[in-house]
Amino acid sequence: MKAEKESYNLIIAGVGGQGNVLASQLIGQVFIRKGYFVTIGETYGASQRGGAVMSHIRISKARQLSPLIPKGKADVLMALEPVEAIRVLIPYGSPHVVALVNTRPLYPVDVTAGEATYPEMEEIKRTLEGLTSRVYFIDATERAVHMGLPVLGNMIMVGALLQLKLLPLDSEEFREALSKEFDTKRLHMNIKALEQGANAFR
Repeated sequence: MKAEKESYNLIIAGVGGQGNVLASQLIGQVFIRKGYFVTIGETYGASQRGGAVMSHIRISKARQLSPLIPKGKADVLMALEPVEAIRVLIPYGSPHVVALVNTRPLYPVDVTAGEATYPEMEEIKRTLEGLTSRVYFIDATERAVHMGLPVLGNMIMVGALLQLKLLPLDSEEFREALSKEFDTKRLHMNIKALEQGANAFR
């Protein structure tokens, strides 16, 4: 990890039901315990499952920041859905932003109804690579399905994020946060999911 900055702007993007709000809350709790100022702002494209959801997590060593990240000022994007990564990087990205993207698409209603088309994954990858010089792809949903719990895709993504060392946060600190959130069975499965994500780049 590079020398710590004074502040970090992380966006977690996805659609309703993927668990990005929980992931953002857990990350925020860990940083608060470490003595950082943390502000989390949530934006929702729709109030129901399947609508776009974006969490702005602003972390500072010095002061409380405003809830929403200014346009073009994201440092890290963790996208649980690939097209949502594009939607977020266009306004909030810059050449220095680092993106971590789940490769499994979730088709919106107009696509499943045959009223729109969803881009091919290769096209999505080319677009993302044109928006930032550092983008990592992970098959988080497939890994979660193999574990028997597709809902763990968010924790697999967090495990990969921690492994990339883009933030001043390590897996042991995050595991401690999980231990305060989940009972023994759920804790075990979530820790396994973190390990799956950490292993994605090894």
